[in-house]
Amino acid sequence: MGYLNLSPIQLDALKEVGNIGAGNAATALSQLINKKVDMTVPAVNVVPFETIFSRIGGEDIVIGVVVRVLGDTPGNILFIFEREGAFNLIETLTGQREENLSEMGNSVICEIGNIISSSFMNAIAKFTNLLIMPSVPAVAYDMLGAILSTTFIESGQFDDSVLDIETMFVETDSKISGHFYYIPMPGSLEKILSVLGVE
Repeated sequence: MGYLNLSPIQLDALKEVGNIGAGNAATALSQLINKKVDMTVPAVNVVPFETIFSRIGGEDIVIGVVVRVLGDTPGNILFIFEREGAFNLIETLTGQREENLSEMGNSVICEIGNIISSSFMNAIAKFTNLLIMPSVPAVAYDMLGAILSTTFIESGQFDDSVLDIETMFVETDSKISGHFYYIPMPGSLEKILSVLGVE
């Protein structure tokens, strides 16, 4: 099933799933940094691959956390931090300002990505009663275009469009803008929609 074939009802169902997942992720992030974190309502869009490059900047250097989704709905979740937001988080947790991603910074981002992705997936698993498990996350510090292309090819997804769940976590001192890209392997999206009763 291509994303462009989704009906408005199916998109609404996915938005609700995204909302629950992102809400869980915001709570987990709040507990991790010990500060209140609010969350904007996720915008769930089906966007052409090229649009992502032009809108966010395919050549922008970003920090991505890739988590393989294992279980009933295999695929990949890619969480993209804008560079500034990632370094703000590292500073919040370590007390040190970095200009380049150090080994410590990499570990911090890996752990944040792990917590956010796991809480996101746990919420979806509870909501759908599907078995969904995260793998160990991998951190990529590269151009957005390079990270996205690699993740898509690994998922066996060659569609021209991608499901983009865009949310912003707002903490008192800073905004952490994030994009979730759920990149299901063929058949996974149909399984989620079937469970939600919107085939």
